Amino acid sequence: MSTFVPAARVDQMRESPSVAAAQRVRELRASGREILDLTVGEPDFDTPDHIKAAAVAAMESGLTKYTPVNGIPALRVAIAKRMLARTGVEFADNEITVGGGAKQVIFLALMATVEEGTEVIVPAPYWVSYPDMVTVHGGTPVVVDCPESDRFLLTAEKLAAAITPATKWVILNAPSNPTGSVYSEQELADLAAVLDRNPHVNVLCDEIYDEIVFTDSPLPNLLSAAPHLRDRILVTNGVSKAYAMTGWRLGYGVGNKGLIAAINKLQSQSSSCPSSISQAAAAEALTGDQSFVTTSVASYRARRDVIFEMFSRIEGLEPVLPQGAFYLFVGCAGLVGKRTPDGTLLENDQDVVLFLLDHASVATIQGSAYGAQAYFRVSFATSEDVLRNAAAAVEKAVASLS
Repeated sequence: MSTFVPAARVDQMRESPSVAAAQRVRELRASGREILDLTVGEPDFDTPDHIKAAAVAAMESGLTKYTPVNGIPALRVAIAKRMLARTGVEFADNEITVGGGAKQVIFLALMATVEEGTEVIVPAPYWVSYPDMVTVHGGTPVVVDCPESDRFLLTAEKLAAAITPATKWVILNAPSNPTGSVYSEQELADLAAVLDRNPHVNVLCDEIYDEIVFTDSPLPNLLSAAPHLRDRILVTNGVSKAYAMTGWRLGYGVGNKGLIAAINKLQSQSSSCPSSISQAAAAEALTGDQSFVTTSVASYRARRDVIFEMFSRIEGLEPVLPQGAFYLFVGCAGLVGKRTPDGTLLENDQDVVLFLLDHASVATIQGSAYGAQAYFRVSFATSEDVLRNAAAAVEKAVASLS
């Protein structure tokens, strides 16, 4: 019998629901089930060849040692140039750090700033990891419901109402996981006006999907809308989603030099530095040929249109057209309260997701995992054939409900 007892902070955390869903799919497939997996939050494309070639060249040239804690100079320069082009704001070298994925940078930023009594405003629907990242560091996630009527976005009024003297951060994620929602320039300006009245509040802008956008105009961002807030904004991003590099584990943070120094200190005592090979690949991703981004986004848009149209035809489901990322958030309130062919009552979105897995062999993730009841999330980062087959299977299964 094991005598291991985890720290209380570990018990307070959930396992990532998206990781758990992916593991469940693997288990079912290992048992012989054919599953149409719409849970995966990563591109189905391979990393572009020129990026892989840069990694090989780095290995062959001997770039296999520790790097500076905050990343190799070439990558930091590439990040600074991208930020200037994207936001119009210049950042110095000591305002940039590189980590083992944007997720690690967010985790370390919260570790550096959150403690008991700290509040962090988390708009819901939210990426599943935000609340637990706050909790594990002793803070309190203040979840603010952002309904579909507000396009699942935090309004200035709701931000103002949620702020207290204990508020340290508000997290903004756009394009959003799970909804694909994006803010307009005016909406960001309205949020900035609230922040102007509350100088103790900082903003963590998670922009990991900022290249995957389906709007006709460029994606607005808080830095360009309110450059005077630059010292209170931490932008986190990476190469995982735009360049199909999730397994390379490479992200970055750009913000206040004091915060960046604190993140670097924590990284120096944890992972030491990101992978040298991944850094070389990321530098090539940011500075090299960008045609992959253009073609992959066009593919995502076509897939989005397919799955949105097919789910829109299914009685009881109400998909919301995303403006970015590669997720479709589907309202399923019309299925809650119905019964399966064996008489089981669908009481909530978790029941709906389990029903789709059992009766359609389609894997999705319940909206309640993202803080939104009566929805489920599907990923369209997969082939059109899989999407069409999944939608057809869902339609058939839903038709069996009474």
